Amino acid sequence: MSRGHRPAGASDRPGRSKAAAGTDAARKGTDDSRDDRRGDRRRGSAAAAQGRGAGKRADGPVRDRPGRGHGAARTPADPARTVALETLRAVRDRDAYANLVLPGLLREYRVEGRDAALATELGYGACRALGVLDAVIADCAGREIDEIDGSLLDILRLGAYQLLRTRVEPHAAVHTAVEFARAESGTGRAGFVNAVLRRVAERSAQEWIERLAPADPIGRMAFEYAHPRWIAQAFADALGADADELPELLAADDARPLVHLVARPGDITAEELALVTGGEEGRWSPYAVYLEGGDPGALEPVREGMAAVQDEGSQLVALALTRAPLHGTDGGRWLDLCAGPGGKTVLLGALADIDGFRVDAVEPARHRAELVRTATRGLPVQVHIADGRDSGLAAGYDRILVDAPCTGLGALRRRPEARWRRTPADIADLVALQRELLTAAWDLVRPGGVVVYSTCSPHLPETVAVVADTVRRTGAEQLDARPLLPGVTGLGAGPAVQLWPHRHGTDAMFVAALRKPG
Repeated sequence: MSRGHRPAGASDRPGRSKAAAGTDAARKGTDDSRDDRRGDRRRGSAAAAQGRGAGKRADGPVRDRPGRGHGAARTPADPARTVALETLRAVRDRDAYANLVLPGLLREYRVEGRDAALATELGYGACRALGVLDAVIADCAGREIDEIDGSLLDILRLGAYQLLRTRVEPHAAVHTAVEFARAESGTGRAGFVNAVLRRVAERSAQEWIERLAPADPIGRMAFEYAHPRWIAQAFADALGADADELPELLAADDARPLVHLVARPGDITAEELALVTGGEEGRWSPYAVYLEGGDPGALEPVREGMAAVQDEGSQLVALALTRAPLHGTDGGRWLDLCAGPGGKTVLLGALADIDGFRVDAVEPARHRAELVRTATRGLPVQVHIADGRDSGLAAGYDRILVDAPCTGLGALRRRPEARWRRTPADIADLVALQRELLTAAWDLVRPGGVVVYSTCSPHLPETVAVVADTVRRTGAEQLDARPLLPGVTGLGAGPAVQLWPHRHGTDAMFVAALRKPG
């Protein structure tokens, strides 16, 4: 039976549950984050996105960082704020990704429980709000951000975030910042930090908005919800007739998201995964489970490869490919043309395994291809190290997924610093790449086969414009993608689907399905 006609519910799928049977699964799960591809490390800082310069790099050696010793145990006086500060430092100094750095720092400093929750809130929260914090700090310091030493800027950002966006007592926020500055740079610079943060504390967050936000409605909303204006405008354009939802969308994008897990089909059900982890079954995907927080890598089903971290929107993208109606029989030849780091490939491979199908996965970067191989070990997936635009694969695929490299504007809530790194200048090259990848997929799919194009971005040049160009050039039949996400509400008028954080609780994934005539 064609996958496009099989019920999608978790209880309906064939194959035994290894968790229920008590058997061991040693396959390693993977996070579906596409950070390497979507968050170009060459981009500028938060300050650059706000029209200001980036902070100077810290001059001090690693041993001068708070809590550092000479081979000693990691026991800083304030472990939560130390982890948050080092996260900010890694983001500024090394263009690191907060969601990759912070979990390791929590383990390094052995921070758990309430301290871990505080460190996460401060580290991720300050990264999300960098542009706003920099505007306030510059106003209080009476100088441009690029005139402030990078090490002190990190401390100021951490202190300002606590003062403006948390319930931390002002004296505690200022005191710990001053102590960090004194330990790193001496009494003189500690006095500078003290003076700046006391000025920050003189106004509430709302008063700072009134003082510094642009006058135009989009600019004001962007400042209030800590987004660059161009991104807020891109969201408004994508919402179209529903642009009055922009404040709700920006607020959802500025909030800490739930952790989403995916239960690997045939290994464990979502119901079982929720029971084991204490989570809640997802609303839309039959394999999704929600967690309030914590370290998912420490969970047994994740360690054993029966589950992985994957946004529910990404799960829906993979499922849409398997549900799309074909002309003719599904021969079981599937392709993931942009596979790294492998989250969607794992889900496709597990579903293909149930039916005896196979998946080819293409990834040009060798280290990311190895991630895909590791994640899909034991599944009917063959990984090819190749450029998707010229993969060398033989045509004739039944189903092809093009989860294209993009700006990643749809996942800003999970990659807190990314909004300040991307610029409008990134768009042209990405759109050219997206069109080339979709064209390559079109050449590889058989007549009657389906290509699903997706991006983790709602930006119109990367979504409907790319699809419209391909339809115009190839004569592709664009299918209504809404039936491919059964039960999901608020999908708009079609034929493409745009998911939203404020409507669906997912990343802002775009999905379009094209079928080749014949």
